[in-house]
Amino acid sequence: MTLSEFKSSLDKQQPPPVAVLLQALWHDGSGNWEKAHTIAQDVTSKEGSWIHAYLHRKEGDQFNAAYWYNRAGRTMPSHSLEKEWEEIVGALLNT
Repeated sequence: MTLSEFKSSLDKQQPPPVAVLLQALWHDGSGNWEKAHTIAQDVTSKEGSWIHAYLHRKEGDQFNAAYWYNRAGRTMPSHSLEKEWEEIVGALLNT
């Protein structure tokens, strides 16, 4: 699946058959931050921490976001949330 195909699926009722972390990003992209957060907080990998960090950044909780970026081994980006969402989706689609 490509990034474009993934983005095109955001208007569907359910996420496409993708890995759990991509499901979290699908829910976020579809406007369901709570569902995305519920999924991400249960995945303890660096990728899960990255998504968790992004979600807290989106929420506006910079302190919590910084904690999760540290757990992910990343620094908080200065670019847009939209760009970061695409970066995370792209990284996960390529793994």
